Amino acid sequence: MTTETAADQPKKRRLTPTEQVLIDYISQIAPLSDAEISHILDSIKVSAHKKGKMLIREGQLNNTCYFVLKGCVRQYYLTDGVEKSTNFFTEGMPVSTTFTFGDNRSKSYLVCNEDCILVEGRPEDEQAFFEQMPRMETLSRVGVEMELQKSQESLAEYIITSPEERYLNLLKTRPDLLDRVSQYQLASYLGVTPESLSRIRKRIMLK
Repeated sequence: MTTETAADQPKKRRLTPTEQVLIDYISQIAPLSDAEISHILDSIKVSAHKKGKMLIREGQLNNTCYFVLKGCVRQYYLTDGVEKSTNFFTEGMPVSTTFTFGDNRSKSYLVCNEDCILVEGRPEDEQAFFEQMPRMETLSRVGVEMELQKSQESLAEYIITSPEERYLNLLKTRPDLLDRVSQYQLASYLGVTPESLSRIRKRIMLK
């Protein structure tokens, strides 16, 4: 019978800032062992995209899902030729709306609002990954449920609050967007015109 020494155990992997973003997100769902962390990071596909890169357009088939390690991805719809921003995915957020099945086509656009570093996943990659790490399939399902709940809460908040309340909530929960997103895009996201957003900001400053 042999005794395992500290020297025999695998060294803990030193994570880069972008790797830490992904591991922190998964660790919200369940703790990960050092071996699991190494396997996850060795298995993922990471890509860099320049600001302005269109990830998907309306009407396109898409079987790629993304997770943002660095940067900002904007989702928007075109209504009578006008862009209506509906989400900004930043560090530590899965871009779950990109995944479509069968002949379903995207109803929205996804564009890199900044230079981005993204994890990319496709069905064939996911299947192979789950076969190697069965536990991750369960964690993935929990993550999907978690993101669905967030989406439902966000939609409910949008429906029951005023534009000014939405802006105040944005200041509280995602203040970084105010410096990363143009006023036009931010106003569209809040459901107001840029002029109305300026008035909201002025009212808040005067209070």
